Amino acid sequence: MPHDRIVGLYEENAAAWDTARGRDLHERQWVDAFTAQLPKGASILDLGCGSGEPIAHHLIQSGYRVTGIDSSPSLIGLCRQRLPEGEWLVGDMRALDLGHRFDAILAWHSFFHLHFDDQRAMFRRFAAHAKPGALLMFTSGPAHGEAIGEWQGEPLYHASLAPEEYRDLLGASNFEVLSFQEALPFAAGLWLARQINPASGLDGSA
Repeated sequence: MPHDRIVGLYEENAAAWDTARGRDLHERQWVDAFTAQLPKGASILDLGCGSGEPIAHHLIQSGYRVTGIDSSPSLIGLCRQRLPEGEWLVGDMRALDLGHRFDAILAWHSFFHLHFDDQRAMFRRFAAHAKPGALLMFTSGPAHGEAIGEWQGEPLYHASLAPEEYRDLLGASNFEVLSFQEALPFAAGLWLARQINPASGLDGSA
């Protein structure tokens, strides 16, 4: 299945992806709106951080403490080489269990590569890594469905739940939706939410 190929596809084409992504932060308006609600020095968990360019780099330059997670060892290697100020970990977000919480969580053009049930399961992991009052921002599609793109001659999987289901999942995980923007140049949907109550850990503890 195409969604099972995502991890290997990015690892095998890490250098090509890094080149294609470039350094143009065309998302800056929305990233800065996200961080404007955080104090300087706040901790940010960047899920699917890629090579760290340009988003994580911008966050670090702006005075935030970044922990980046990506399933590609090659991309994490680039992060460690270029941005030693950050903390960079190889891992699959679907198994995320870091044992501590962050002031903000970002999943930019990464979460939407997960299959439907994997996306649903992520909200518990978001909550388990969010401090009280933490921000969560992620991109999504416009409606429930799958979209298969193409990268390096192979299918590139994307999926989305319906906006109503995202709202329900966020609410069930104690996140209040602050905004949902549709049909942006870089994504069909952009979600911003805030943790409103302390959430329990993955083992049920606070």
